[in-house]
Amino acid sequence: MHSEAPFDPISLTLAPDPRFARLVRMTAANVAALSSMSVERVEDIRMAAEEAFIFACNATSVDEVTFTFEVDGEHVALDVSLGDGPLPASATEGPAAYVDLILGAVCDSYEKVTTPARLHLELKADV
Repeated sequence: MHSEAPFDPISLTLAPDPRFARLVRMTAANVAALSSMSVERVEDIRMAAEEAFIFACNATSVDEVTFTFEVDGEHVALDVSLGDGPLPASATEGPAAYVDLILGAVCDSYEKVTTPARLHLELKADV
């Protein structure tokens, strides 16, 4: 049985290198397991975190990307920090716009913040 009290935020900071996508997926799945999410919702957050990471790898020139998860028994929120500056133009057009479709469909709430550059995702538990 999961506690309704929130956990302390969980952070993962890594280089925006696609070879780390598996690490991001596994971390997201483990965080989701702290909530009351079904297997299908755990898969949704894994996919959302991976898409956010791949977006970060292609849409930013910073040396590191930070994922901050906030989790309780009912939801998982994820902020992906993409640096202190604004999102580059390439982050809102062309192939990078594809992330909007995926994250908008998978997440209960999704926002692309321009300054400072970050993504904010929320997924509610379904159990």
